Amino acid sequence: MKILVTGSSGLVGTALVRSLARDGHTVCRLVRPQSTAKGESKDGFDVAWNPATGELGGAAVGADAVVNLAGASIADGRWSAERKAQFRSSRIDTTRSLVNALAKMNARPRVLLSASATGIYGDRGDEILTEESQPGNDFLANLGKDWEAEAVKAEAIGIRVVRARIGIVLSRDGGALPPMLLPFKFFAGGKLGSGKQWMSWITLEDLIEILRFALEKGDVRGPINVISPQPVQNAEFTKILGRTIHRPALLPAPAFALRLALGEMADALLLSGQRVLPQKLQHFGYQFLHPDLSSALAAILKTA
Repeated sequence: MKILVTGSSGLVGTALVRSLARDGHTVCRLVRPQSTAKGESKDGFDVAWNPATGELGGAAVGADAVVNLAGASIADGRWSAERKAQFRSSRIDTTRSLVNALAKMNARPRVLLSASATGIYGDRGDEILTEESQPGNDFLANLGKDWEAEAVKAEAIGIRVVRARIGIVLSRDGGALPPMLLPFKFFAGGKLGSGKQWMSWITLEDLIEILRFALEKGDVRGPINVISPQPVQNAEFTKILGRTIHRPALLPAPAFALRLALGEMADALLLSGQRVLPQKLQHFGYQFLHPDLSSALAAILKTA
């Protein structure tokens, strides 16, 4: 297949592009004007992409699929009004511009796989959440709803749309895990706040396989929860993580200290959670490489 990818320089995008190119797919990395061009490589080639104007390079013609992973990181420091506006524009405006560009193509891609997040469900305590559950109503939930609403518009132009609601991504190369490991290395690891908040996680390896599964399986559409079938509470997560690296999980981080250090981001990302299940993936028969946290962390950290 010929596949267009936005957000190709991030943790997930880099791994996906590498996986697709390795298996012989033609990968076009959609690159913004301000980005440093990489040119051709063994992992595909760059195609000019200007979300502000909707202009898409001619090399995108003939694409079979599009993977939209664009979006500024929400975990790189305290949230300000300016940063929250950037979270929205980098997701919502970019997705709108991408769909508009696809609409102008004479031969359109068959599928758009657009990233979303489990944060769309909001903080729901112990409630079990599936793709049929209603979204929440906090900042991240509303961000997710508006983000997905732009992707869904591609259905009106005959494109199959998959909305990948991605959970906490575990990888030794980036994402949530390295910051979690740091305090444990100094024997200062422990639960966050009460430790009762649920963590719906997925290994990077499974995430890439699921994205490819959704691209290639024509009857997968709509929202899919891209998480393992075994979410855990934060206290259990930190206990398993400590055991995996032979460190105690004895020093909890109080909620007030996290709020003092991180502001609104502490409640949104660290002290709240979602107990999400991958109902659709299980229905379609996806076989998880790492279904439980103990084996997942052992696999990730054995060469770390």
